[in-house]
Amino acid sequence: MLYLITGASRGIGFATAQLLAQDPTHTILVASRNTEKLKQLADSVNAEQGRRAVHYRSFDLAQDTAESLHEWVDGFGPLHGLINNAGLLINKPFRELTRADWQAMFAVNVFGVAEVIRALLPSFAKQGAHILNIGSMGGFQGSAKFPGLSAYSASKAALASLTECLAEELKEDKIAVNCLALGAVQTEMLATAFPGFRAPLDSVQMGSFLAWFIQHGHTFFNGKVLPVSLSTP
Repeated sequence: MLYLITGASRGIGFATAQLLAQDPTHTILVASRNTEKLKQLADSVNAEQGRRAVHYRSFDLAQDTAESLHEWVDGFGPLHGLINNAGLLINKPFRELTRADWQAMFAVNVFGVAEVIRALLPSFAKQGAHILNIGSMGGFQGSAKFPGLSAYSASKAALASLTECLAEELKEDKIAVNCLALGAVQTEMLATAFPGFRAPLDSVQMGSFLAWFIQHGHTFFNGKVLPVSLSTP
């Protein structure tokens, strides 16, 4: 089984890759801007597994072409699961947000995800493929909202709607699409956005759930935006 995780150089993506790679039938592709961290991940897991379980490459959602990712993935065979985990959070009051801030977050959190999915469509397995978009409780309708996260939350709401639409468009291709709206998880991104806050879950705990969900979640869900939260900041 072949899985691709974006934004896997740290936090939840890093932990999810480690956990998925424990199955000897899995090959894990990881992509991120920070290739130094990806190399550490691949070297560590591959040494532990005694095989090349993890392969990595540099990829910037806001800068690189999604077609280049498609060419790389195609060299490994049909893709069974894609986790769109890469994201950008700028914590800034609405009055201070610039057009560049809005464009930066939407470029990574929405446009980049859409382009990656479109480019990889020919790469997916013909039966039972699963696309998992990592959203946020900030973009979940009716959830608590917080100052400074208007642009971020709006981008994640757009991702949630994209998930629902793609599930309908891709159902004839037997590709399921779901979104997990995550609450607070103790990651570097959370620590930067909310200094001093301690989340009830860490990256490994959430990564364990993501690793299970990408493999089995589409048996139960398609086109769903599911809250996964014990708390929000």
